[in-house]
Amino acid sequence: MSVPFLDLTRGYRRIRDEMLAAVERTLERGRYILDEEVAAFEREFADYCGARYAVGVGSGTEALHLALRACGVRPGDGVITAPNTAAPTVCAIVAAQARPVFVDVDPDTLTLDPARLRACLQAAAAAVPISAVVPVHLYGGAADMDGVTAVAREFGVRVIEDAAQGHGVEYRGRKVGTLGQAGCFSFYPTKNLGACGDAGMVVTDDADVAAQLKMLRNYGEEAKYRNRRDGVNSRLDEIQAAILRVKLRHLDAWTAERRRWAARYADLLADARLRLPREAPAVRHGYHLYVVRSPRRDALRCLLQQQGIATAVHYPTPVHLQPAYATLGYGAGSFPVAERACTEVLSLPLYPELTEEEIGRVAAALHAAG
Repeated sequence: MSVPFLDLTRGYRRIRDEMLAAVERTLERGRYILDEEVAAFEREFADYCGARYAVGVGSGTEALHLALRACGVRPGDGVITAPNTAAPTVCAIVAAQARPVFVDVDPDTLTLDPARLRACLQAAAAAVPISAVVPVHLYGGAADMDGVTAVAREFGVRVIEDAAQGHGVEYRGRKVGTLGQAGCFSFYPTKNLGACGDAGMVVTDDADVAAQLKMLRNYGEEAKYRNRRDGVNSRLDEIQAAILRVKLRHLDAWTAERRRWAARYADLLADARLRLPREAPAVRHGYHLYVVRSPRRDALRCLLQQQGIATAVHYPTPVHLQPAYATLGYGAGSFPVAERACTEVLSLPLYPELTEEEIGRVAAALHAAG
């Protein structure tokens, strides 16, 4: 029996009738760009997150790009983030014409280390103006937002959360994405709340930021044929919004199922030679991914593949060592915690539609691998 890393068709079959009805409703209306479905989803997602505003955009990458611009990041500014994130985080910073600046991560959570953030801001004061920090809520966990926001206030920089993997995740009882000036979400199909294509959202409590986002996503228009800013085309479309409205109603139940499977893995793998994910006391984890760590990662992955068990690596190369960003001047050894993690992390199958048998098969294979 093979175990797929992710099977989106299982989730589709659970709510097929609801999804098709939402799509048909939208098609019958005949309005496909920035109409009723987008407006309704923006309201519903803002309410879900506990934010005043939500602005739908074309992707999670564009959510971060436009949020940076809406929050006042200027060309040439430095923007700090973690090096073990997905490349799109850095693509968004570059798209905003800012300079990516990396800070190493905490060895337990693999999220931005506030102490290292402070040191970076102190060192960068005379070198490059830092206007924002982008903590990444990795794997469905949460960055140390108390620490990050305290340091950001100390140095007068904005906090723009990368919550692309953070749907429904809580930090001290508040949804991530609402803890800084803006929070950026991806609805890529593999996310805990996934569209049937690309889609994204920015949430904020700042009315001006929301207004800027609405202009930026639609060619910079403040009114029809009146362009206030140099904007782009990055609009969440009606069909995706209709699908996401359906899925949002199920998100909490799906998160509970993910948490149940994560707890089952923790029980079955308690005595395995692996470093298991831990839920920080302040965090209610969403388990977008279940990531274990082992210095034998590649060998383990090969052994699991031989038994028909699919895994993934998020992410094998830290962004500062990607060829695209060689001009930033970082080399191997610049961020040892992140670099080591990238050689050890292994994502196991985890999604609501997994079965007890499949979970058991994955755990047995890992024990057999030693």
